[in-house]
Amino acid sequence: MSGEIRRYIWSGQTHCGRVRRKNEDAFLAMMFDRQEMQYLGKYGDAPADDNDFIFAVSDGMGGALAGEYASKAALQTLTDLISRKFLRGKSEATPDKEAILREFFLQVHEGVQKVGRYYEECRGMGATLSLCWFSGKTLHVGHVGDSRIYHLPKDGGIRQISEDHTAPGRLRREGKISEREARNHPNKHLLERSIGAQPDAVEPQIVSLEFAAGDRFALCTDGITDGIWDHGIERYLQDPPPYLMDLSPCQRLIKEAMEASGRDNLTALVIETE
Repeated sequence: MSGEIRRYIWSGQTHCGRVRRKNEDAFLAMMFDRQEMQYLGKYGDAPADDNDFIFAVSDGMGGALAGEYASKAALQTLTDLISRKFLRGKSEATPDKEAILREFFLQVHEGVQKVGRYYEECRGMGATLSLCWFSGKTLHVGHVGDSRIYHLPKDGGIRQISEDHTAPGRLRREGKISEREARNHPNKHLLERSIGAQPDAVEPQIVSLEFAAGDRFALCTDGITDGIWDHGIERYLQDPPPYLMDLSPCQRLIKEAMEASGRDNLTALVIETE
């Protein structure tokens, strides 16, 4: 991959949708080095310099307020782990980021499980967690659940990096069903892996890849992908129609998914590299 990464531009938004009364989605945007960690706003840009950037989305599940709490608890635990690991120059010079991500996911999973054991109203709660860690020209991905991470190269096309941890997601990866069949599958929302809800240790998907300046990445909860097909996400981000041109990338996805479905909470977080 060519082109120095000089800047990151992002936009993020979450919406309750047209049917749900509460929002169980949450997202995180942050920048850090060995001395300082900074939360990023919903919209912004920042120079790459020697900073690392982490963007994540989480979709909670559970009765009462448990789902809403699960997603926020997962992201807060993740933030605490990052702070303890990297700030004040305590991390190793060349850390194994894939190993760190795997350990983060295991600890977030255990943390959400622990809350569920101690509080009756949180019993059985869980969440998805999909994370992008930009460091230099390498992206490290950690993922559990059915929220999605897409890579949109600057020259066009779209590729889903994350795996849907559902039965239809597995069947689609095996080439046994199509995208249309996966979307209409009766078990498409039954998770085979989740943060907190499953009793055993969770096995996250961990992937690292090189990327180029001009590439885009989109993190979406299933409220977005229920309403928009992959080719639609590519169109609205890479070559939006005139009526969407004045909206930020995340707002385009929210608007179109809301009009197409809107039955679930919707969260979109879009990152562009310059």
